[in-house]
Amino acid sequence: MKLSSAALPTIELLSVDDWTDYELLDSGEGQKLERYGQIRLIRPEPEAVWMKGLDESEWKKADAFYRPAPEENGGHWEFYHSLPDRWKMSYHDLNFWAQPSSSRHLGVFPEQANQWNWSQQWIQEKGGTPKVLNLFGYTGIASLAAAQAGAQVTHLDASRKVVTWANENQRLSNLSQAPIRWIIDDALKFVQREHRRGATYDGIILDPPKFGRGPKGEVWEFYKLIPILLDACRQILTPDPLFVQLTAYAVKASSITLYYAMEEIMRSFDGTTTAGELGLIEKSRGRFLSMAIFARWHTNKIKL
Repeated sequence: MKLSSAALPTIELLSVDDWTDYELLDSGEGQKLERYGQIRLIRPEPEAVWMKGLDESEWKKADAFYRPAPEENGGHWEFYHSLPDRWKMSYHDLNFWAQPSSSRHLGVFPEQANQWNWSQQWIQEKGGTPKVLNLFGYTGIASLAAAQAGAQVTHLDASRKVVTWANENQRLSNLSQAPIRWIIDDALKFVQREHRRGATYDGIILDPPKFGRGPKGEVWEFYKLIPILLDACRQILTPDPLFVQLTAYAVKASSITLYYAMEEIMRSFDGTTTAGELGLIEKSRGRFLSMAIFARWHTNKIKL
């Protein structure tokens, strides 16, 4: 049976064009050339299956290159110029530290800026101090964005190291007095305990990895546990929730998959689900480089 277009959700391709401290300079041949502040970096990018847009001389201006291991697990940085251990970056009024890590990441995912903007809009429109839970919160930029917009935030990650990093970002953004609760815990166990305690949230942000471990060795597997976690999250929403935002990286799923998962848990609430891809626009040729898939739900009782 062929589904009519009316039966299928519209898929959105989202990017932001108001970064000053970040640029995707070029991509191609399995790599991307980026500018983080004043530092140029080359990192692997499996999505970039096309040819590079810039001359090789531009790529040779890079300050560092992340060389993946032959077995595709891990890798290491090769530095062509002396770099600081970390450096300050900004997006609007948010400040945060960037630094190369063994996993090739730098503490910020620039394509996520669209998600930060979106959650801020809903928080500001609601007014007051809505309660927001950020699961798999990493270095805390989404938490800082929500707190800056007026939310009372609970930030959770399994890694003490990145929660410390998030605390440093909070101070760097002059948000030390913002109501953010920092939690080091397993996401699913925490949400289940919150339900037993009767805690509720107006908004939930989820950015789960494909695979990970909790602070006590708990194993996180996206496909096995995301349905259970989403259902647990539904149980800790207020009777009149504001939003739920889900982002996924490096998983063999489409945004349609996330759309239907979100629709399933939010079907009893009055709201709208959208889904799509988060990406970056090249400076060189204007190509959209897809970085992640997302689904998000928002209440219909507030109009932006």
